Amino acid sequence: MKAFHEVRNYASDLMVWHREFENISFIAHWHREIELLYIKKGSIRMQVTNHAFTAKEGDLVVCDTGEIHYSNSCSRGSILDFIIFDTGLISSHYQHHSFAKPLLTAEELEASGLKKRLLALETLIDMELSDKKPYYQELIRAALQNFWFRLLRIMPMDEGGSTKNRRTVMLEEFQSLLSYMEEHASENITLEMAAEKMHFSPSHFSKVFKQLTGTGFVRYLNTIRITLASELLSRSDLPMIQIAFACGFQNVRNFNRVFKEITGSTPSEYSRIAGNEPRNFTYYKSNADIIAEAEKDPITIVKQT
Repeated sequence: MKAFHEVRNYASDLMVWHREFENISFIAHWHREIELLYIKKGSIRMQVTNHAFTAKEGDLVVCDTGEIHYSNSCSRGSILDFIIFDTGLISSHYQHHSFAKPLLTAEELEASGLKKRLLALETLIDMELSDKKPYYQELIRAALQNFWFRLLRIMPMDEGGSTKNRRTVMLEEFQSLLSYMEEHASENITLEMAAEKMHFSPSHFSKVFKQLTGTGFVRYLNTIRITLASELLSRSDLPMIQIAFACGFQNVRNFNRVFKEITGSTPSEYSRIAGNEPRNFTYYKSNADIIAEAEKDPITIVKQT
């Protein structure tokens, strides 16, 4: 299955990752790992597959493997705590779960006793990954399994068999489309062409695309192209016109306009500021100044595989 895919580099050979961020939102993506997103402060507007909701302080968002998810916005001063881990740490024969809702409220988390267990899990992961004492991997794996299976006991499941299967097929096709857009970003990709690949009318496709990604088709495609352009600007000496053509733009004027719209800087300004470090504009959504938008997590990349 190919799609717009987040790939993570881990600090150890144990595929588990814990990090806290302030004031971020992110464009639609998916990954093979399970993601637990705890709202420590504030609130965040999210969508996980076809579930749209606002997660508030104390809530826990659960994204199972392969789930397309994104954040529309977050409240000022929000603090988000992520635990991301490989399904193999749960089971070598892990099976995807379709949750009726991918959210546990603060009240549900507290009543089930899982809030204390979640905070203890975060502390244990940080300590064991830092110290790497004997059997640290076994301790982290056991703690993750303990929390995950207790979580599954109270997570409501979607029992709609045939509906679930149709949704799964549609999501796989959509992931393939996003992959195609990445692989062919330098070519002339139109909304009508993309709609045909999904067997949708252009108007229905536009609606579904916005629902699943939180942004319009053209904006999403341009963001992919500008991320590619940032790599070329940082790592090559190509003339601006060649970079524009290589990234799917027909002229430099349009390239400059779109680049500034997404990054907050012109390509020339970006080259002077960025140096040799390209930015991942396909992950963090805000189009503020590129200095503020420098990727906050250097061990996370987003790429097509």
